[in-house]
Amino acid sequence: MIIREFRPKDLFRVYEIQEISIPNPYNMDILRKLFDFGAGFLVAQVKENIVGYIIFWIVEENRGHIISLAVDPDYKRQKVGSRLINTAIATFLKFDIFIITLEVNAENKEALDFYQSIGFKINKKVSNYYEDGADAYKMSFNFFDGY
Repeated sequence: MIIREFRPKDLFRVYEIQEISIPNPYNMDILRKLFDFGAGFLVAQVKENIVGYIIFWIVEENRGHIISLAVDPDYKRQKVGSRLINTAIATFLKFDIFIITLEVNAENKEALDFYQSIGFKINKKVSNYYEDGADAYKMSFNFFDGY
């Protein structure tokens, strides 16, 4: 498996992964705009197949944000998500970004467990965060926690 930068030809596959993995996926136009705006956009590739992706950006001078992370269900539990998020964290650190935030569906125990295993902490619950009315947890990772 390699982690590499997203290429426009990857768009349809990223959208497919999102559609089968996330209840409220971004449409292809939004994904393309995130790339065009300069968001960090990485994919995990096994042979010629894209099996996961992560989108992230710097929201403030000292804070980064994970916009979206998803892995093809056939490749879950194979460290794809871990490799993607660790690469994003390493990228943030190169820019002296030590606090990273994200939102996750409050009902998505698998995602909550994954992010907490990396060191993300729940900050607060936001009611009706998603378009379908689902709640979210705002989470953060502070590189200096515990050091």
